[in-house]
Amino acid sequence: MTQEAHYDIIVIGAGPIGLTLGIEAKKAGLTHLIIEKGVLVNSIFNFPTNMTFFSTSKLLEIGEVPFISHSDKPTRREALEYYRRVYDAWDLNIHFYEEVTDYSGEKGNFQISTSKGKYSCNNIVLATGFYDSPRLLDVPGEELPKVRHYYQEPHIYVGQKLVVIGAANSACDVALETYHKGADVTMVVREPTIYERVKYWIKPNIENRIKEGSIKAFFNSKVIKIEEDHVIIKTPDGEIKYPNDFVLAMTGYKPNYQLMDLLGLQYEQDEWKTPVHNEETLESSIKGIYLAGVVKAGLRTSLLFIENTRHHAKAIVKHMKG
Repeated sequence: MTQEAHYDIIVIGAGPIGLTLGIEAKKAGLTHLIIEKGVLVNSIFNFPTNMTFFSTSKLLEIGEVPFISHSDKPTRREALEYYRRVYDAWDLNIHFYEEVTDYSGEKGNFQISTSKGKYSCNNIVLATGFYDSPRLLDVPGEELPKVRHYYQEPHIYVGQKLVVIGAANSACDVALETYHKGADVTMVVREPTIYERVKYWIKPNIENRIKEGSIKAFFNSKVIKIEEDHVIIKTPDGEIKYPNDFVLAMTGYKPNYQLMDLLGLQYEQDEWKTPVHNEETLESSIKGIYLAGVVKAGLRTSLLFIENTRHHAKAIVKHMKG
């Protein structure tokens, strides 16, 4: 392990908000280091290959770098290219494929250990989003290679018996796309119906496919065990052994609570496990540790997005300087 220089600010997470923090730090004359356990904008990289954003490119812009896309709604590929340009344009100091493993100290002298080195800093900002931590099923067999919590593209499921777990937007998107590309799709849904807030142009489509039997569905049901060539589904009529090749668990994602626990952050006494923080300064329960982006909303992962959290970076750096 190497011992590196002392920084004014260390940001954990190199997503769009983490990049914005690096940019604001440079503008303010603060030294910075961004630590990322995966690749640049790792969450966006893990989005489905053909995904299109709901937001316009203008709302995704950071650091005064123009985001030009071929249509009003940019694609995942265009977003990856854009954030690479931001990274280059601002010459940001980012360490990739490096995970935080330990921490100690206090504001002005935090000590951070990672899988590759040791660093010290005055302030820490947690900008880890939520897409890196899937909500696990916690059932036997979930560790098998056939089980996946991320979906890239439909081609690998052609001619395969695919079980999709969940009934929200991601699950319905996956079920429809894989069905249209030749997969034998079955949905397993805990609730009695498809989630009522599924996008208005998708909900009737998935419901009609289920009604006509093109996509099979077990409602009020759950997968309780996964084996090499089948899954065990608990249904209202009892347990069934269901032949299966792949399982896509589209059960959602959550913030990295393991890292927040490591830092010693406190949580509100609410159902969302919201980390305690000041709404104006975004400082957490520990002086000198801040929350930026989606992570500050706890389990309410649909509450915040890139476009309504870009201002967090300015607020945090302003408080540090003040």
